[in-house]
Amino acid sequence: MSDGSDAAAIRQSAVPAPRGAELPLPPAAVPAGPHDGDIADGLEETYWSVYDGAASKATVGQILARLPRIVRQIGRLAWAADRTATLAVVVLQLASAAMTARRGSCRGSWPACAGRSRRAGASRRADRRAGPRRGHRRRGRRGHRRRGRPFGLMASVAVLRELFAEGPTPDRVRAAIPQLAVVVGLLSARALLEAGVAVAQARVTPKIRTALECEFLTLTAHVRLEVVDDADWHDEAYRANDRGLFYARQIVGQVVSLAAALLGLVGTAGVLGVLHPALLPLLLLSVLPVGAAAVRTARARFHSFKRWNTLQRRVRVFSWLLLERDAAAELRSDTAQGALLEEHRRLTTRIAEEDTRLGVSSAGLTLAGRAVGGLGSGITYTALGAMLIAGWLPLAAGAGAVLAIQAAQSSLTRLVDVSHLVYEHAMWVDDLLAFQERCRTLQPRRSGAPAPETVKTITLDDVSFTYPGKDTPALNGISMTLHAGQTVAFVGVNGSGKSTCARLLAGLYEPQDGGTVRWDGVNVLDMDAESLQARVGCVLQDPVRFPFSALANLTVSRGTLTEADPQRALDAARASGAEQVIAGLPGRWEALLSKRFRGGQELSAGQWAKIAVARGLYKNAPVLLLDEPTASMDPRAEHAVYEAVLRDNPRPDQITVLISHRLASVVACDRIFVFDGGRITESGTHQELMDLGGEYAAMFTLQADGYRAEAGEAA
Repeated sequence: MSDGSDAAAIRQSAVPAPRGAELPLPPAAVPAGPHDGDIADGLEETYWSVYDGAASKATVGQILARLPRIVRQIGRLAWAADRTATLAVVVLQLASAAMTARRGSCRGSWPACAGRSRRAGASRRADRRAGPRRGHRRRGRRGHRRRGRPFGLMASVAVLRELFAEGPTPDRVRAAIPQLAVVVGLLSARALLEAGVAVAQARVTPKIRTALECEFLTLTAHVRLEVVDDADWHDEAYRANDRGLFYARQIVGQVVSLAAALLGLVGTAGVLGVLHPALLPLLLLSVLPVGAAAVRTARARFHSFKRWNTLQRRVRVFSWLLLERDAAAELRSDTAQGALLEEHRRLTTRIAEEDTRLGVSSAGLTLAGRAVGGLGSGITYTALGAMLIAGWLPLAAGAGAVLAIQAAQSSLTRLVDVSHLVYEHAMWVDDLLAFQERCRTLQPRRSGAPAPETVKTITLDDVSFTYPGKDTPALNGISMTLHAGQTVAFVGVNGSGKSTCARLLAGLYEPQDGGTVRWDGVNVLDMDAESLQARVGCVLQDPVRFPFSALANLTVSRGTLTEADPQRALDAARASGAEQVIAGLPGRWEALLSKRFRGGQELSAGQWAKIAVARGLYKNAPVLLLDEPTASMDPRAEHAVYEAVLRDNPRPDQITVLISHRLASVVACDRIFVFDGGRITESGTHQELMDLGGEYAAMFTLQADGYRAEAGEAA
């Protein structure tokens, strides 16, 4: 028997000696972060910022080329979500845009209409000289003009034509009233149409989000476990959830706004074409500088947003540390608050300076754009004035042209802004749809026979497994046979392959390189994967703390939160030691185990471990895997669990697999497998392995002597 000094010698020999080059002295002072240059340097790009600022890098041609495909894609999503509402959005939006067009009384080309207008003016002058009959003739001609059907801007032009006509002012105002009523009616109709668009959009948008979110969660919740272990897949999943679903909800409204701006621009161009064809080149001269300035401003804004986001991330590092619950105790014991606050203040000052610089730059860019746009507008209005002087246009038509040009400038600016938003946000939606498509190829098998209700033998034959992105296999040629009624143990150092092997047994992983796992001689690859997983109860070291009732925390292992087998639940709670935990809760079985709910309870790690063991027992599966289930329990609770689960209630129809670093708990197991480097290096009963004098015997002796040494020191 070894004494305390021998145990100390064993522990000392187990400590590895330093390797590699000697570590030099550290510097006496280091900066907490970059002090010069870009304070965003050194931060990795996060999963949720991949497409931020993409619109600032795209050319106008790239954006315009991609917009039709984006509109078709969003249209397909909307059509699948709600056909009636989608059709209503399209029809009502087109009708609303039509309010800017006119089919009036003047038929044919503009010169003919303009000629008739000039002749009408001469007739009105003759009427005034004619005396008492002039009123009747004027009303007749106004009646003729009112027979047209004006829309939008052309209705406004009709009002201006009456107001700018010759004659006494009261007569002109009275003459304009009918046209003014038409304008008011058109504005009201347009308001109703836009309200209809908003209602239809409100119907279809949530349905798109709901459909995408349900499909996203269904796909991600069922992908194979080895996929979830891939960090890159995790980034894609959170990016799709955090950004893709968010912008999928917004982009429908943005596409509607894009269509409205485009139709408004086309409508105003059509009005100018009706007033006089020469006004169309003037429109381009007026709006193109405004559009160019809007493009530059939009790009600068998107670039600024990406930079601002990156700067804020660096500040949040310190904000999180100051607010994080897990860091609070050590932060206060180290009195480190002042140091963190000082660095936080330094960074926020730099960010404020950066915000000011970006704001000034944006203001200058906007001013330059307006100056160029103003120059183009000045040329346009000068040309428009020349046309009025030359008699090419009546004054009313000129006023209408000014309104149309101003409306076109506003529509173009809106079009540029929204097109940049749609371009960038569509990337996130594309990302979401591509991720969903990838997840469809990563689903578990849903074909094949269901797994059997009971199993007599499970055989692993030359099984290997390598995690995604890893070069070294986690398992390398594992073979073993497990029998019903047995309790077996997997032991070994961290990373030796114990948990990976257990997950292969549970059907959570599939063997690679030709290895097979067979249940009663049937290859698990010929079984439905989810039915196989339903036949295995797993209790893990870090169990999920479901924010449900105490009872639902047990029943969830059988796929339900609302239905329970009362006797099975009570038996599982007693066997796991969770009975006293649940009995001490307000509401007992119905107590909510989460502080996120009013009256919710917070359990300790050891109490959660007992709940997790009860959950695994409640499943009543033919295979029970216990992966370090008692690591957070006190010794008495751990002993009680092992006595109840492993010794007091043996099941002749169940295979129980125990993974533990505390080798005292595996002594009574029927068979022990020792893992090292992805291989099984030893197997047998406890006594057989101790007699072998190999790795298991060394580990067991080291632990046992450590306990004896501590007991001797305490004595």
